[in-house]
Amino acid sequence: MGIGSIAPDFDAVTTEGNFRFHNWLSGSWGLLFSHPEDYTPVCTTELGMVAQLEQEFMKRNVKAIALSVDTLDAHFDWKKDIEKSMDVEIRFPIIADTNGNIARLYGMFPIGANDKKTVRSVFIIDPDKTIQLHLTYPTSIGRNFDEILRAIDALKLHADHQVLTPANWKPKDDVIVDPHMPLDQADQKFPDRHVKGAPYLQFSKDPSNK
Repeated sequence: MGIGSIAPDFDAVTTEGNFRFHNWLSGSWGLLFSHPEDYTPVCTTELGMVAQLEQEFMKRNVKAIALSVDTLDAHFDWKKDIEKSMDVEIRFPIIADTNGNIARLYGMFPIGANDKKTVRSVFIIDPDKTIQLHLTYPTSIGRNFDEILRAIDALKLHADHQVLTPANWKPKDDVIVDPHMPLDQADQKFPDRHVKGAPYLQFSKDPSNK
């Protein structure tokens, strides 16, 4: 399921009740992240971290939702472990995709896999239900949620202001004016822009700070 495609809709059975995915998003950005199975140590820390960052996601209008192919009963039991070990309260849903149908929709099974363990995928989905970012991690490496938040900030900045973000960009850093933007529009929106080394590298202040 590639960047720029519509995120497949599905009926979800979750720890926060049952719903239709697109209806649940309801105009918000979405963070869908999958786990190969419950009770795994790396994923335990990740769900705990998303719970710790709840306010950061809320202020960005992002709804988080996790997925594993284990049962709902297992999810509720694992949730207790996560909350105890990470000292958090998990209020986002965890999908029980026991038959693997949702994982198949999103291409989460490794090529040639002979079981239902999903790869550790991250999908960032915009309010129009379009996939804007897709990351895949191995089982041994915990996901960097600071980077995921940074990517969300950059995606929202691009959506709102049609700007690009350079390598290692952080909020409030200078941005790049899209070289495909019409000149009159660029003059109006970014009168302070300046060229750095090449005509297509035109930098301007972060427009969200104005």
